[in-house]
Amino acid sequence: MGYHSFSLLASFLLLSLATTAFSSTLSPYYYYKTCPQALPTIRRVVEDAVRQERRMGASLLRLHFHDCFVQGCDASILLDKTSTIDSEKTAPANNNSARGFEVIDRIKSEVDKACGCPVVSCADILAVAARDSVVALGGPTWNVQLGRRDSTTASRTKAEKDLPSPLMDLPALIKNFKNKGLDAKDLVALSGGHSIGLHSVLPSENIFTNNPTSTLLLPVIAILDARITMGSQT
Repeated sequence: MGYHSFSLLASFLLLSLATTAFSSTLSPYYYYKTCPQALPTIRRVVEDAVRQERRMGASLLRLHFHDCFVQGCDASILLDKTSTIDSEKTAPANNNSARGFEVIDRIKSEVDKACGCPVVSCADILAVAARDSVVALGGPTWNVQLGRRDSTTASRTKAEKDLPSPLMDLPALIKNFKNKGLDAKDLVALSGGHSIGLHSVLPSENIFTNNPTSTLLLPVIAILDARITMGSQT
């Protein structure tokens, strides 16, 4: 199970998150008539961003993941703080950690230009960019359900409550994912799927030290350690 396996599992998990939070009116062909160049434009910008920095692929995947965990996949993570918006960007799990916003801004600008007007929602851009990032890194592709509407509100409080913290131990992480209808395998897949290169040992120590449940995941950790070592040498 290498990075591609993790990205495969993460792909289907994100697909599940993105489709269960919205109505059945979503369709992969939502922009087929209104802007046929939308998806090719997103793919082009994502491929260029990943070509310049491979880590950006993981960052865009994580951005979509963190968006979906709070209020659903509605692009609320993109909203800056104002007098009426309590930005999710400053929540502990996102502050100085979530990245790739400038790539999403570039995609939005290029897509609006290609469409001739702002037709494509930022929520859909995040979902498609996550898929295209996985593909750009050598992972699988899948149909993205489209037609989401962008949120006009954000909730730092919900982000603090719903997003997994690096300080959580394993039982807390499993419970956190269970609250979203995901299991331990999903937890490992999403965590591995948006991680490339360097890794901090402190969160891992918190998860695996003096924790009997952790023995179930020791083979996975051995694989991750090997991959991390290889990634840090490239």
